[in-house]
Amino acid sequence: MLSAVAFLAVTACVMIGTHKILAAPAGPSSSMEVPKFEVDPAWPKIPNGWTLGQVSSAASDEQNNIWILHRPKTVKPGVKTGPPVMEFDESGKYIQGWGGTGEGYDWPSTEHGIYVDYKGFVWIGGSGNEDQILKFTKAGKFVMQLGKGGAKKTNADTKNFWKPADVFVYPKTNELFVADGYGNKRIIVFDADTGAFKRMWGAYGNVPKDPDPVVPGQRTPPDPNRTLATEFDPKDPSPTQFDTMHGVKVSNDGFVYAADRGGKRVQVFTTDGKYINQVWIDRWCLAPQQGCGNGQTAASVAFSADPEQRFLYVASRSPARVMVVDRKSLQILDSFGRPGIAPGEFDVLHHMTTDTKGNLYTSEVEDGRRVQKFVFKGIVPMPAKQSGKASGN
Repeated sequence: MLSAVAFLAVTACVMIGTHKILAAPAGPSSSMEVPKFEVDPAWPKIPNGWTLGQVSSAASDEQNNIWILHRPKTVKPGVKTGPPVMEFDESGKYIQGWGGTGEGYDWPSTEHGIYVDYKGFVWIGGSGNEDQILKFTKAGKFVMQLGKGGAKKTNADTKNFWKPADVFVYPKTNELFVADGYGNKRIIVFDADTGAFKRMWGAYGNVPKDPDPVVPGQRTPPDPNRTLATEFDPKDPSPTQFDTMHGVKVSNDGFVYAADRGGKRVQVFTTDGKYINQVWIDRWCLAPQQGCGNGQTAASVAFSADPEQRFLYVASRSPARVMVVDRKSLQILDSFGRPGIAPGEFDVLHHMTTDTKGNLYTSEVEDGRRVQKFVFKGIVPMPAKQSGKASGN
C-alpha cells in the first residue's frame, strides 16, 4: 500500500512465502448451515418489446429497487432495445431508464459497473480503454466525473483509471472504492463527494505496479494464473499483483472484499488496505486445457442481508456458479448454478447484488444477456452429501 500503516492485530498470523497473512478466526461461524435460493423465472418484466444487450451489472437501492446496466450497442441493428440504465421494482416492473451520451461527461464506450450509494446517487463505470467513473442522481442528472480519457495508462496515476470494473461507496467513511480494473491492478479510494484521491493498493497490500516492458527476444515468464492447481505448492502465495481487479465491496464491519477475476481469488483487506486473508475460487479452472470458458473465476462478490453479513457470495465466471462462503472464516460451504441458459443456469456470470430481504440478483454478459433474481428462502442445514462438493481449489 502507498501509505505506511501498522498491521491490525488479530487472533493469529502465519508466514506464507514473503507475505505476512493475518488469519481469520478458525472454523466456520455458520455451523454448516447455508442459505437457500429459488430462481424467479418471471423476473424482470422487460417493457416495450425491448431486447437487453449484455447485462454487465446490477445494484439494489434502499427501496429494494434493482438497477441494471446493460450494453445497448451489443444488440443487433434493427432490434429494439432500452436505455443502458434501467430501474425495476421488487416485482420486476419497469420504473424508468436513462443514460447514454450527454453534455458535460463522457459516457463509457463499454458499460461495466453500476452502484447506488446510501445517499441515492448512481455510479457508472466502463471497461473501455478510455472509460472512467460517472456519478448521477437517480433521475439521471449528471453530478460528477472522475478521470478523463487520453491519459497515460499507469497504476501511478491517482486521477485517472484504466478500464475500471466496479465501484462501492462505504457509508461510514463516505469513500468510493474502485476496482481498477482490466488495465490497472489496484483498489483505489476517493472521497465520494469531492472525488479527492485518498489511497490505493494492490494484491497483498503491495504497491500496484505496471507490467515490465516486453523486451524483444526475451523469454516471457510463465503466467501463474495459467498453471494447473495441482502443480502449485499448497503454501504458494500466488501472484504478488492482481490480474483482473473486477469487483469490490465493503462489509458492515469494515473489510474490503476484492474479486481478482483472472487471479481466481478474493482477497480481504481493511479499509486502509492492510491485507487480511484470501480464498481461492475454482483455481482448477483453465482455458482451453480444462474447457472452462476463458479460465477466469472470481468476477464479483455480494453479502447476505443479515446485519452480520454471515455469508459471502462469489460469482465464479467460467464455472458458471455462485459460491457460498462463510464470510469470517472464508470456508467455502456450498455452490449453485451450472452452465446454460435455462432459469437458474449461467452463461458468463458477471456482477451480483443483494437486497435487504436477502434476494440475490445476477447479471450475465456475452450470450447470457440477462439479469436473474434468486429469491431467498431462508437458512437450512447443509446436507451431508454437500461436504467437499464446493471446493475452490
